[in-house]
Amino acid sequence: MSLYRSVVWFAKGLREYTKSGYESASKDFVPHDLEVQVPGRVFLVTGGNSGIGKATALQIAKRGGTVHLVCRDQARAEDARGEIIGESGNQNIFLHIMDLSDPKQIWKFVENFKQEHKLHVLINNAGCMVNKRGLSEDGLEKNFATNTLGVYILTTGLIPVLEKEHDPRVITVSSGGMLVQKLNTNDLQSERTPFDGTMVYAQNKRQQVVLTEWWAQGHPAIHFSSMHPGWAHTPGVRQAMPGFHTRFRDRLRSEAQGADTVLWLALSSAAAAQPSGRFFQDRKPVSTHLPLARTSSSPAEEEKLIEILEQLAQTFK
Repeated sequence: MSLYRSVVWFAKGLREYTKSGYESASKDFVPHDLEVQVPGRVFLVTGGNSGIGKATALQIAKRGGTVHLVCRDQARAEDARGEIIGESGNQNIFLHIMDLSDPKQIWKFVENFKQEHKLHVLINNAGCMVNKRGLSEDGLEKNFATNTLGVYILTTGLIPVLEKEHDPRVITVSSGGMLVQKLNTNDLQSERTPFDGTMVYAQNKRQQVVLTEWWAQGHPAIHFSSMHPGWAHTPGVRQAMPGFHTRFRDRLRSEAQGADTVLWLALSSAAAAQPSGRFFQDRKPVSTHLPLARTSSSPAEEEKLIEILEQLAQTFK
């Protein structure tokens, strides 16, 4: 990462990604965009037991949607389900316990889900930032396994289910941190360079944006989008970036503010009217590159990413 990119990105973050950035942007929001009820529509939210995922699931439940929560921890997931039902009065909240870093588990989940449920909206929210390089039981670097390969398998596996429904959508919660990264397909599992969990996470988030653009081209019946929630006060940020969290705690967005654009993309007709494949921040499509940052990738590089992910995915099917 160049010094230029980091300086420009951090200045942008202080201006736009904080609580005050949200408050400024929200002055342009159209209030009735989210004044909707969605009974009969089915949503799947990964990482729905805390943070932005839970805030998203709660607001969908309040609007009558059926919500499938995909979580790793059974006890925390059951607690979250109980809270969502209690606050929303909506009983149609279902749990699925799955580890997104385990590709075999994801394939098994997809096959079962396809046979038993319909799906209108997939929200890829779950993610991880592991700051010390570690491998999963399958020998995959944990950040890559969860943030990139896991999202790839879950999304591609559920595309046939989504394509059967009216107004299907896929929203992937990326990060503005991806702006400091150029797609790098030569070291997807961080084997050849000194390990920096924050930068690995940012690279994974760049990969998610590339995937979103690629899916949008290949599956025009589905509306795909990726988004940046801003810097939010969530358990994930507190755990993965304790120094950052402590320094900026008072300036961080609430979980609800971080979830706002996820909800807008999942629920509003205004979002569906936007071109598929775009990257959003505070309900607006924004550039996926900083000015003069040289982070664009070639079609060949992007095709290489897809080829590697598809080969890996089929290995575990």
